[in-house]
Parts: sequence; structure tokens; C-alpha cells
Amino acid sequence: MGIGGSDMYRQQILDHYKNPRNYGELEDATFSHVGENPQCGDRIRMDVVLADDGETIERVAFSGDGCAISQASASMLTGKLHGKTLEELAEMDRDDIVDMLGVEISPMRIKCAVLAEKVAQDGAKIHRGEIELDTTKTE
Repeated sequence: MGIGGSDMYRQQILDHYKNPRNYGELEDATFSHVGENPQCGDRIRMDVVLADDGETIERVAFSGDGCAISQASASMLTGKLHGKTLEELAEMDRDDIVDMLGVEISPMRIKCAVLAEKVAQDGAKIHRGEIELDTTKTE
């Protein structure tokens, strides 16, 4: 990818940071979960509404604050998760997030980038009764 391509992605990250999509809290969330990246000070809450089948993500929103990467990643992820199943969410990994962001993420910043994904995944596991966890931490 040429420099023009990565510039386009950088613009997209800045746009999602300045104008986050699906920002706010959902009153009728099926489950909500909070996570933080203490090293960077990122904090994200993910609210998920499941469809009647109990598996399909119907709506998702995020709130919180932090660096541009964590907030843009959360904003982009909320759009990507719409219509996915909890199983598809569980199968996502850091490569999916890096691909979604479209830029190289340094090892120091990867925790910022994957925070929203980890919060959503842990929230789903808690909802299913697979784990007990107050707060997700990426350290």
C-alpha cells in the first residue's frame, strides 16, 4: 500500500475519533461491560442489544474516553458488529482490528486498538455465564 493509502486510513481514524459513530449508552442493553487500558488511560464501555434469537447483535454503542486509536477503534467496531453473532464476535482477533484500522499499529498501541474488541468479547462471555469479571484490562 502506498503512502496515499495509509494517509486515507489515518484520515478515517481521525474522523472516527472526532465524530464517533454509535457513541452513547443504550438504556435497553442486553449486556454492558467496561474495560480500560491503564497504561494509556483509555476507558471504554460497550452496550450491546441482542435480537430475539439471543445471538445476533442488533445494536451496539460505546462510551468512554481515551486516545484517538482506542476511540476510533471502538467507533469503527460498533459499525462492524451490527448483524454479527456472538460467535462471530468471539472469533475476532487483533488481526481483524488492525485490518479494520488499516494502519500499522505499534506494539505499544495495540492494547489501545483492541480494547473495544476485548470489552465486547468479555461482555458476551459474562452474558453467557462463561466468566465473571468486573472490568476488562489490557495490560
